[in-house]
Amino acid sequence: MKASVLLVEDSATLAATYQAYLSKDELKLERVATGGAAIEFLSKQSVQVMLLDLNLPDMSGMQVLEWMVERSLPTSVIIITAYGSVDVAVDSMRLGVVDFIEKPFDASRLRVTVNNALKLHKLKSLVEDYQADAGRERFHGFIGGSLAMQNVYRMIEAVAASKATVFITGESGTGKEVCAEAIHQQGQRADKPFIALNCGAIPKDLMESEIFGHVKGAFTGASSARQGAAAQANGGTLFLDEIGEMDMDLQTKLLRFVQTGRFQKVGGSQEEQVDVRFLCATNRDPWEEVQAGRFREDLYYRLYVVPIHLPPLRDRGLDVPAIAQQFLRRYAKEEGKQFRRFSSLSATIISNYDWPGNVRQLQNVIRNICVLHDGKEVLASQLPPPLNQLIPEGAIGADGRHAEEVATSEPSSNHGSQYQIQPLWITEKEAIEHAIDHCDGNIPKAAELLDVSPSTIYRKKQTWDEAEL
Repeated sequence: MKASVLLVEDSATLAATYQAYLSKDELKLERVATGGAAIEFLSKQSVQVMLLDLNLPDMSGMQVLEWMVERSLPTSVIIITAYGSVDVAVDSMRLGVVDFIEKPFDASRLRVTVNNALKLHKLKSLVEDYQADAGRERFHGFIGGSLAMQNVYRMIEAVAASKATVFITGESGTGKEVCAEAIHQQGQRADKPFIALNCGAIPKDLMESEIFGHVKGAFTGASSARQGAAAQANGGTLFLDEIGEMDMDLQTKLLRFVQTGRFQKVGGSQEEQVDVRFLCATNRDPWEEVQAGRFREDLYYRLYVVPIHLPPLRDRGLDVPAIAQQFLRRYAKEEGKQFRRFSSLSATIISNYDWPGNVRQLQNVIRNICVLHDGKEVLASQLPPPLNQLIPEGAIGADGRHAEEVATSEPSSNHGSQYQIQPLWITEKEAIEHAIDHCDGNIPKAAELLDVSPSTIYRKKQTWDEAEL
């Protein structure tokens, strides 16, 4: 596919000369004569490189450039002018211009400049794509932008299109079913059923019926025929959670089902054929279960095709406050409470706690707070056990508040100021919001002041806005 280049030049003679200079290169070269025409062109389609004359009949080329910066257009710009100066060069470079050439110039100079700009544009696109991928803070049902979770997201994307069996491991409460649903939704079976069974929550004598179904009269209480999860998941995905809890005899039948896609209902004599994608999970080490004789080795090899390990919450860094904030918004809304944020002390305690029960425990703690308390912010004194044991001795006053919480929520009686330590994600959010306000809502300008990509700010704002819904 040819690289796209837009030439903005009012002189027809010079435009023809530049087009001749670039005729030997594999380019799709378009030309407009005015700044207004350039803006109209860029409003409808994107180009990789633009050659921009500063002295245009209807407006300055700098105005076109400023228009592009305000909209964060990814085009690499090369300034062409006969009125070059250091000041103009500096101003244009500040707005993201990749090169600056002064008339007259020869074909070699123009071709080298354009080719360098195209290479730079490609490199920037690759970097931005990587950053967008590496900086994802949400993915299907997951919340979190930690490196550990970015690896999980990439694994999900890699295996989703396949029919290969995925074996998900991780401590209880890390989101194994969320992972399974993400694989299903990301794949080609997203519009088909997703059926989940928790093998540890169903009595062993009913487990076979839950998976394969039963015919009428198959056992006491089977007053009518019933489809099992296998038939319900036909065409879609069958997720067996806590598969290590399954009885050894049933593991034998499951092995045949995984191998052939065929099964018999309990009490039935006819085989049925289905097309399902198998996902399974356990909070134990599956190989240790095999060595201990609790899990069939042949079933292990059949299911353990692509392993995905979910990290515990304690290894996910700043994901913890982000998840806590999401739960706080959700449960405050459900319970009709006013909570909008965490105080500095409560946020610090939540961030530093080990969370042995992982996301499920964090979810229960936030629900507890929203049921039993109310207010604009969650105070440290409102944290339930065992988090309240992390509050420093003597830190909570008679009013149930920490001195730091009072200082940050009430006007100070003196004119001095005291720096308050708070979690990094809160400081980052405040800095970005302050920069946006300072720039009157202009996010590209705020990004320039903060020395980050505008896409980074847009992504973080989307995460915060969704958390407040």
